[in-house]
Amino acid sequence: MELNTEIITTPPLDSASVVLLRDSAEGMQVLLLRRHQASNVLGGAYVFPGGKLDPEDQHPALLSQLSQDAATLHQRLAEPELSPDRAAGLFVAAIREAFEECRILLGQTGGGTPDLQALQNALASGQSFSQAFQSLSLQLHTDALVPWTRWITPRQASVTHKRFDTRFFITRVPEGQTAEHDNFEATETLWTTPREALIRYWDHEIELAPPQIMGLVQLARHPDTQSALTEAQSRQPPVVQPEPFDQDGVRTICYPGDPKHSVPLAVFPGPTRLLFKNKRFEPELGLAALLD
Repeated sequence: MELNTEIITTPPLDSASVVLLRDSAEGMQVLLLRRHQASNVLGGAYVFPGGKLDPEDQHPALLSQLSQDAATLHQRLAEPELSPDRAAGLFVAAIREAFEECRILLGQTGGGTPDLQALQNALASGQSFSQAFQSLSLQLHTDALVPWTRWITPRQASVTHKRFDTRFFITRVPEGQTAEHDNFEATETLWTTPREALIRYWDHEIELAPPQIMGLVQLARHPDTQSALTEAQSRQPPVVQPEPFDQDGVRTICYPGDPKHSVPLAVFPGPTRLLFKNKRFEPELGLAALLD
């Protein structure tokens, strides 16, 4: 992971990411995808599925096939400055990206497994996501997608050359569906407990970016999927704006609750700062700071 030293003057791009959970004999597991090594955004790193908001995500015909209207989704996202259609489009973007990157179609209930191959074929034929949904008469139950956190990249972004305003959603993987990477944007699918992912990151087995590190720290506090979902449903998604600074020649990112951050109250457990060492970001107190 290379450190970026440029100041980015363009505004952050609206985007959506989804944290996919399942329960297993080992405990709650989370899905990570390995970004293609050639990607210009976090190449080789393990991330949650996600990507930029597309104009098509706000298409009226597509929004009409959601189980909740735009006003309800706008209220659930808790961003008054957004238009209702844009807020609803972010839910759609999370669903679309999950399907494009790992073939999981979210928002499905117990009425049988949807014809995922038919949807894939429709998209491969050149249909947009909106057109494919209309042609297959699919409906998405957006209540299963829970707003979790919102991360806004600072102007001095440390690991990318772009700024993003990313809404992270959390949900349980629908029964009967199997995640598989697309071999284009992602080259590996990894189901792992949050604790094991953090240990593998510390042992240099996998590469993680700061939002994934801190997200896994939060998830590691939960024994099962229901616990994580209940906690997310109990509050509004916190806004996280990392604030970078250089200390003794070392790039440091601090988060709310850190003495150097402009927001005095912490919004999640774990360390309040990460330092760029060994070509990656690490907590000052090592692995224990992530797991305790």
